[in-house]
Amino acid sequence: MDSTPSSSTEHHKRLEYCTTRLPYRQGRELKAVKVYTVASESKHLLVFGVPKIQLQGNLKNKLQQFGKLLSCICITQEMVKKIELEAFTDVFAVKFDRLEVARRAKRQMDAKQFFGGILHISYAPERETLQELREKLTQRRSEVSYRLSRNLIESKEKVVPCDTFKRVY
Repeated sequence: MDSTPSSSTEHHKRLEYCTTRLPYRQGRELKAVKVYTVASESKHLLVFGVPKIQLQGNLKNKLQQFGKLLSCICITQEMVKKIELEAFTDVFAVKFDRLEVARRAKRQMDAKQFFGGILHISYAPERETLQELREKLTQRRSEVSYRLSRNLIESKEKVVPCDTFKRVY
């Protein structure tokens, strides 16, 4: 993998909306096609497109509506070196206490208007510590095993033993 600064930030660029889906597959809103793996989702988010008019408090208040917010810091100077930013906007690094909260915040706020700017929110797994990555993967394993056990129980409940049916000839 290339070690240039741009290669580590490629996943933060906004994708174009997909306009080639069949009409029956197209939802009410156009969406960019993006698949997230367990490793690419994160409690850490980067919020691009916040107008540069001292909105950190307002952004914090908006994000706290989704759940417990651990931090919200302006990293515009750090990001200017790595990626081309829209003029007169700030970038904020946000950390939530749970992945589900970050997912919901990203889904609800991405591509929405905020004080005259359009927000772009992306996951920032590169800001995770090794311990956070371990916790995320452990949590995912437990979720999958729980769902498998629930599916197994439900499938056993639906199976009707053959001897309960009477044969009619």
